[in-house]
Amino acid sequence: MTGGDRPAKDSARKQELLEAAYAYVTDHGLVEMSLRPLAEAVGSSPRVLLFLFGSKDELIRALLARAREDELAFLRQVDVDAGGLPAAGLRIWSWLAAAEHRSLLKLWTEAYARSLIDPAGPWHEFARQTVDDWLGILAAAQPPAVRRTRAGLAARTLALAVLRGSLLDLLATDDERRVIGAVRAYFG
Repeated sequence: MTGGDRPAKDSARKQELLEAAYAYVTDHGLVEMSLRPLAEAVGSSPRVLLFLFGSKDELIRALLARAREDELAFLRQVDVDAGGLPAAGLRIWSWLAAAEHRSLLKLWTEAYARSLIDPAGPWHEFARQTVDDWLGILAAAQPPAVRRTRAGLAARTLALAVLRGSLLDLLATDDERRVIGAVRAYFG
């Protein structure tokens, strides 16, 4: 490569560093991410990260896209045909409440909040995209005749609000018994 040449979009090294950086930010967050400690943690240098990703903002965009991949991979697994919206809500909640997903969900929450606070930053549209993603999976859990109505939209919007609010509460308090009980009472 010469001068301003950039590696292929999906070079093996870029993917390797993206995965390592993703593991790092799920543990450390994005808000105060600095390239030097990140590069050291992933076995690289700030210069290489900037070369591969173009800028810190582009690296953050790539990390958010990677987090969204995990979210969408889960959503694609939800069996929306069994039990309608309440059952889908409970299946989604069981994934959200699982302790092994907390670091990913904290990262997601951080990016969601940053998308609202700094909409011009690298998190641009992150919150809106995730709302659309989740409403889409909840819509698929509704019968087609209901899905297309205002009442159907209101029901899945309320289900999403319960899931998101409960997730924030769980992340803030770790009070699993109370929050899980409330979600089960709502969707039960």
